Amino acid sequence: MKFKFDKKYLYWGLTAFLALAGAILFYYLLFHRANFMGGLKMIVTIAMPIIDGFVLAYLFTPILNKIEKSVVKPLCKKAGISTSGKNRGRIRAACIFATLLVVLLILYELFALIIPEVIRSIQSIIYMFPVYLNNLSDWALLLLKDNPDLEATVNNYFNQYSAKLTEYANSHFLPQLNDMLKDALSVVSTTAIGVFKALWNLIIGFIISIYLLGSKEKFAGQAKKIVYAVFDRQTGNEMVTNFRFIHSTFIGFIGGKIVDSIIIGIICFVCTSIIGTPYASLVSVIVGLTNIIPFFGPWIGGIPSALLVLMVDPKQALYFGILVLLIQQFDGNILGPKILGDSTGLSSFWVIFAITVFGGLFGVLGMVVGVPIFAVFYAGVKAMVNRSLQKKNLPTDLSPYMTVGQIEESMTFTEYVPPVKKKNRNRPQTTASYKNRESNRENASDPANTNASTDKKE
Repeated sequence: MKFKFDKKYLYWGLTAFLALAGAILFYYLLFHRANFMGGLKMIVTIAMPIIDGFVLAYLFTPILNKIEKSVVKPLCKKAGISTSGKNRGRIRAACIFATLLVVLLILYELFALIIPEVIRSIQSIIYMFPVYLNNLSDWALLLLKDNPDLEATVNNYFNQYSAKLTEYANSHFLPQLNDMLKDALSVVSTTAIGVFKALWNLIIGFIISIYLLGSKEKFAGQAKKIVYAVFDRQTGNEMVTNFRFIHSTFIGFIGGKIVDSIIIGIICFVCTSIIGTPYASLVSVIVGLTNIIPFFGPWIGGIPSALLVLMVDPKQALYFGILVLLIQQFDGNILGPKILGDSTGLSSFWVIFAITVFGGLFGVLGMVVGVPIFAVFYAGVKAMVNRSLQKKNLPTDLSPYMTVGQIEESMTFTEYVPPVKKKNRNRPQTTASYKNRESNRENASDPANTNASTDKKE
């Protein structure tokens, strides 16, 4: 008797195995999270050069596409040079070389303009730091002298807590000073080693990115081939479309935010130079770099910069604080929307939510990439909700759900059209108005009512 294999037993066994494996994985993550995170961190550390290569190639791709489509290929067509066959690889190599040359020239110019000024500013701060502390002390004493009540309050607090601070320093701080110095040296050496490893990984990643840029169409084709081999055609099409949406969201937000931050840094430098802010180049670099973080970025860079200016000139610190506030308003209301547009589709609340959650989980990197990641998740949930509403013949527009108290069985929204706003008639429609619309539609579709209205007209 020949044994007949039934595929359903294979599917049941595979389902049971995956369920058991998922349960084991959940238990391990719940009770042995430290070991799992340590192993994951080790894998990420080993793969960091490849990750750097993918990130660099992803950031270089828009520049490469622009050079190839707008510069090199038109020149080849004018010269009568074919862009296919063997010439295709040569054209791509020339475009990659031009892309890297443009990126390196931009970085060189930025570093040549910024780094020397920043170094001079830091050296001046270190050299003049005692003077700045003395100026700050004199300013505080002058402020207290002009306000006797405030001076008395400060003196009381100082007399109350100075003895406690002295006792704490003698009993805790000084005995542990040797251990603190050892820990500080250990942190410095570890940081130096980490910086060296990061630079080495970046160099290897830079080389990997060149190979990725040279064969980016091939890698994209292989990924699509795998998708269509594993999933059916409709699911594969949806996955490719979703990946393109993710790509457009990420590259639009990250690229736009970098350009926006460079412009904000330049505007800050010009304005601080005009008003005479101390260390204009240094504070402009800080404001420009932190502006990459949405919403909170200007404040994260502006507050320490204002404290630095405060040590030199309190009046200039006030001017700088007002300037940062104006720049933040200009960026949030004019420059940012012009450059970024609606690249994320998130409201201000969800932007703050994404920055807070991802910043708490992944630090500064989470604050930078948290908004586009959450935008992709938000768009996916929105698409699922709209698809479910369409199956139930309900509108996907938000307006009716903001005005309707509840949806009754007799109400159908299949032919729902958002109401047109008229002058002096901006009241939202209520449940009763939807019922009237449905009753009018039913009367219009009833032949008896149509005949009656015709007889009445005659």
